[in-house]
Amino acid sequence: MPTASQSEPGDLYRRAGVDAAAEERGLAGLLRSINQTFSLRPAIGRPILPIGYFANVLDLGNGMGLAISTDGVGTKLLVAQAVGRYDTVGIDCIAMNVNDLLCVGAEPIALVDYVAVQVLKPSVLAELGKGLYEGARQARVAIPGGEIAQVREMIRGESEEGFDLVGTAVGIVPLDRVIIGQDLHPGDAVVGLASSGIHSNGLTLARSVLFRQAGYSIDDRVAPLERPLGEELLVPTRIYVAPVLAMLAELTVRALIHVTSDGLLNLLRVAADVGFVIDYLPEPPPIFRVIQAAGRIPDAEMFTVFNMGIGFCVVVPNEQASRAVAIAREHGIEAFILGRAVAEPRRTVRLEPVGLESRGTAFQSIPGDRSTSDSPARGDSA
Repeated sequence: MPTASQSEPGDLYRRAGVDAAAEERGLAGLLRSINQTFSLRPAIGRPILPIGYFANVLDLGNGMGLAISTDGVGTKLLVAQAVGRYDTVGIDCIAMNVNDLLCVGAEPIALVDYVAVQVLKPSVLAELGKGLYEGARQARVAIPGGEIAQVREMIRGESEEGFDLVGTAVGIVPLDRVIIGQDLHPGDAVVGLASSGIHSNGLTLARSVLFRQAGYSIDDRVAPLERPLGEELLVPTRIYVAPVLAMLAELTVRALIHVTSDGLLNLLRVAADVGFVIDYLPEPPPIFRVIQAAGRIPDAEMFTVFNMGIGFCVVVPNEQASRAVAIAREHGIEAFILGRAVAEPRRTVRLEPVGLESRGTAFQSIPGDRSTSDSPARGDSA
């Protein structure tokens, strides 16, 4: 059996409980029926994008579109249960949805939530509400409704506090301003906005290596982290609404990419027939070094599963890259010029600082490249 450093990209995540390849295969069967629903709305309400981008846009008539996206918080909720803290995961629910809406050039306006509980505990719901409000405040959206379901037979958690939290968000965008990377050109710059930490992706692998493999507890302080491990994993997903809307108002934005599961592979979702060369990567937040060391996880899997310090990318003409960085920093978010789009018939993402290149649905080491190591690459400040 191969060691962690010898495993194929995705092996560790699959053993932890998430099989991305199987998900792709299963999705194909689901979409055979789902795609047929597009024809049910030939006019008002017709989806104008294929399924698979970060969000879709519905034609409302008169040149206006309604962007729509849905997402949940995932197994980060298990960390919240273990810590006994529920006032931050609502922020994650808002973030995962509104950040996806931004990717089609939309302004988020509202979100409805769905909370499924093992046992209805008013104190837990009150804490969830605090996080939902804070996320809505940051994203400047309303929460006009939602649903609570008591499903004791379906959900199990710590001390009967099992629950699931999912949201569906909508935004508005003129149809002639929908952005999916269709006008992206080789030479355009990729600007990366810093993440706040692990966000809401890869928690299954993180929990597996930290708590089962390495034997840490939720209250342990692990160097170089400045807070207990559980609190570190609960740091909310960053919401990028304010800086991105400012960029859309001022700059020629070619593409917007929410960096979630699959990491910087998400760059390849854009409509343009290009690849990307990333020649700068900032130092990731310390939590990623702790996870990597605990599981002896190779760089290829770390960059495939996690955001590695970059939570959102904006592609702009090269001459506007510095201004994009400045706008992000004006909104309190560190940003970096990571690289550029290139004419690449294979449509790959190449991470030069760590010697990785995308192949299919994962990053793998570039043959003959010696820059890859078993610890995240450190970048100099941009």
